[in-house]
Amino acid sequence: MNKMFRCLILMSLVLHATSESKKLPAANKKWLTLNGQPPSVIARGGFSGLAPESSLMALQFAKDFGAPGLVFLCNLQLTKDGVGLCQENVNLETTTNIDIVNPNEAKTYNVNGKDVKGWFSVDFTIDDLKKNVTVMQTTLGRPDFFDDRFGLLTIDEIFGLEFESYWINVQNDMLYTQHKLNLASYIQKERLFRNVQYISSPEIGFLKTMNGKVNKAKTKLIFVFHEKDAIEPSTNQTYGSILENLATVKAFASGIAVPKNYIWPVNKANYLESSSTTLVLDAHKLGLQVYATGFANDLATVFNYTYDPVSEYLQFINNPQFSVDGVITDFPPTAAETIVCFASYSELNYTSKDKPLIITHNGASGVYSNCTDLAYQQALNDGAEIIDCSVQMTKDGMAFCMGSADLAEDTTALTTFISRSATIPEIGPNAGIYSFELTWSEIQTLKPNLGSPFANSDKYPRNPAYKNAGKFLNLAEFLELAKAKAASGILINIENAAYLASKKGLDIIGAISTALSNASFDKQSTQKVLIQSDDTAVLSKFQNVPAYTRVFSIKNDISDAPLKSVDEIKKFADAVNVPRRSIYPSPKGLARGPTKVVDELKRANLSVYVSVMRNEFFSLAFDFLSDPTVEIASFAGGSSSDYNLDGIVTEYPATATRYFRSKCSDANFNTYIVPMLPFLSDAAPSNFLGPAAAPNPVLDVADVVDPPLPPLAKITESSSSPAPTSEPKSPSSAALPNVAGLGPSLLATWVLGLLCIGY
Repeated sequence: MNKMFRCLILMSLVLHATSESKKLPAANKKWLTLNGQPPSVIARGGFSGLAPESSLMALQFAKDFGAPGLVFLCNLQLTKDGVGLCQENVNLETTTNIDIVNPNEAKTYNVNGKDVKGWFSVDFTIDDLKKNVTVMQTTLGRPDFFDDRFGLLTIDEIFGLEFESYWINVQNDMLYTQHKLNLASYIQKERLFRNVQYISSPEIGFLKTMNGKVNKAKTKLIFVFHEKDAIEPSTNQTYGSILENLATVKAFASGIAVPKNYIWPVNKANYLESSSTTLVLDAHKLGLQVYATGFANDLATVFNYTYDPVSEYLQFINNPQFSVDGVITDFPPTAAETIVCFASYSELNYTSKDKPLIITHNGASGVYSNCTDLAYQQALNDGAEIIDCSVQMTKDGMAFCMGSADLAEDTTALTTFISRSATIPEIGPNAGIYSFELTWSEIQTLKPNLGSPFANSDKYPRNPAYKNAGKFLNLAEFLELAKAKAASGILINIENAAYLASKKGLDIIGAISTALSNASFDKQSTQKVLIQSDDTAVLSKFQNVPAYTRVFSIKNDISDAPLKSVDEIKKFADAVNVPRRSIYPSPKGLARGPTKVVDELKRANLSVYVSVMRNEFFSLAFDFLSDPTVEIASFAGGSSSDYNLDGIVTEYPATATRYFRSKCSDANFNTYIVPMLPFLSDAAPSNFLGPAAAPNPVLDVADVVDPPLPPLAKITESSSSPAPTSEPKSPSSAALPNVAGLGPSLLATWVLGLLCIGY
């Protein structure tokens, strides 16, 4: 437990570091809430997305990370002896270890018309529950190292933490009445009732009981809607039928709390319908406030939001027609940052000369299939400054843009060219269908295939309605697009140059140099040109073109960049692209560090880019609160971040753009997006962390310097197909040894999905 309190002290130091900074400018937003004020943030059980609901840690996190005016929501339950608890369900089995502590004391009760077996609060005294019962996280994938570490807190203990306001939610009033427990009387206790701003219930009978017992100017009664086909127990009507007669709610409540799909319907394909319902407008006309429920950063949301929780909040509070009056969330910091940083101003137009470049990774490849015209156009629309092309070569010498030389995953090549598959150890351990085995005309018969770099892509796909949308671009077309759309610059990524030259007789360096020259990129300074490679021999070929910035790409995670290695990089490159976990290693999802890698590179006057940023919550360390904006702020969030990065490489440029256009990206102002220092590893128990993992390898000189490129081979038709090879050659300098071993076969990859690539 001492370790836990050290964690809380560290959090306080992080959060209060900006307390002396300037305040944000006054908001110029005209809110479309009922009272014209910003929406309220209601924290369900505290910060329940990070720690078990209503645990000491969840409450402390909510206070430290939340915004002024944060409302704590308590799902009220009563014990056998009438003591109040805050737990999601009267059946404590769902949120505690009570079934383990008291294995023989389960009972069955009729709850809202259904027989439910479990361990109910009404069967235990507070002394029973205080002995050995501890709270647990209920959502799979959330940090579980707080489980079994905190006991149940009573209402009195929770109110002692002094949140500014409280929301008491009451369910199952009939069950409590059967056990001779009166929820209404309990709530009316003066000590408890004094700071309660909201009382809610999905039961009309209970709200009618409370209607004459509250000071309506001080305490709002809120009717909670469940799904439309569920039955409201006191009237036996469906919630959908009650919704059709919304005016009747006004007789016993001053507001409603509804699932998000009541406001923005979602179709069967998991996309938003073209327009919202009129529920918020209708409720506001009746004088009813509307609170939207069910917000959480780490749950799969509709595809329109591209796994960006801020985008979802904005849909409900910052559209031209309405704003809900509050959001009920498991992640209150994200709701607060959305309101204060992204929705409180009429437009986001802040600029800073010190902000890092926003560089794409295969275009906006989180939204459209990588390196297609749609991915590049989306990236530019989303504010990307540098669009990138990973250049591949076809059999007949056409240079084109594609994330990988292996077409199996990013195109529909498997359906038509499976017979062309081959294993090329110089490129990778698995079989693939390689671009240099197909002609450009053959590749043009394929369709894009929007995938995901994660193994769970079947559960969390990217924009599936547009899975096969877009057009492949050759290099000349990409350069033309960059000029026509006035991109701030381009990044040309070059891989496999030695193999293409020696085994295929393909001159990728010459093809790129010619295309850039033909488009006059070598004779101008208006648009930045970044030439990136993990091969120093490739970078040396561009050293005599002053218009080009050469970027050395480090493919695998490192823990240190010693001076000798950095000096070697300096001979070939002006900048370095570093994997993000070389800065913040994240074993078991807990961020560590920071390492000294950025400092070591910056001391040599090298620009530093970090890659690859993604929105998916499961790709983020828990310390970043399942919020990609917090991760971006932590890597490059102005002077409060330790890392003066020069570029952010991302598959979702809209997320980065929105952050850097907000005043909250300027650390000179008191912001709600605080760059996070790793803190959860200090709170996790030692048995969770296990033995210390081996650190990432150190960047060695041999990992930097590559041999000169081989001459172009003369290839005849009979020798153009790759021969099977049993022993792979040494990896290129930037590709440090892969200790994970070989991956699955091509066919297994097709069936099972992509392996997580570990960014």
